[in-house]
Amino acid sequence: MSEMQPPRRIGRSIGALLAGFFLVVILSLGTDVGLRAAGIFPPLVRPMSDALLLLATAYRTVYAVAGSYITAQLAPNRPMQHALVGGSVGLALSIVGTVVTWNQGIGPHWYPLALVATAMPCAWVGGKLRLMQLPATRP
Repeated sequence: MSEMQPPRRIGRSIGALLAGFFLVVILSLGTDVGLRAAGIFPPLVRPMSDALLLLATAYRTVYAVAGSYITAQLAPNRPMQHALVGGSVGLALSIVGTVVTWNQGIGPHWYPLALVATAMPCAWVGGKLRLMQLPATRP
């Protein structure tokens, strides 16, 4: 027998997931724009080198951990589960992006695969960082 969450908690859960998601999107796009404006990244119409894609992978990994941490911090309960749900959404979006762009010739295949491969580990790390801040509970 399962208990239904009160509507307020469901709303807070959705809010926590959205906050983490928007943090990742805003930071990622903001960094992309900033690096383009600084002349580090090429214009959108030109492909990026492996080194620049590695840089993008690195900061997106950090941002994904931060987004999962925020999701876990804002979660009304079960912070790790919330972080992993957010990671699952990121994983699904990464898979869709990989499939859609696979044969488009817009870059090497390793980059979207790296985003797929890092989605869940980043979510776990973000959730774990939040759990480490919580007081230990006794069984």
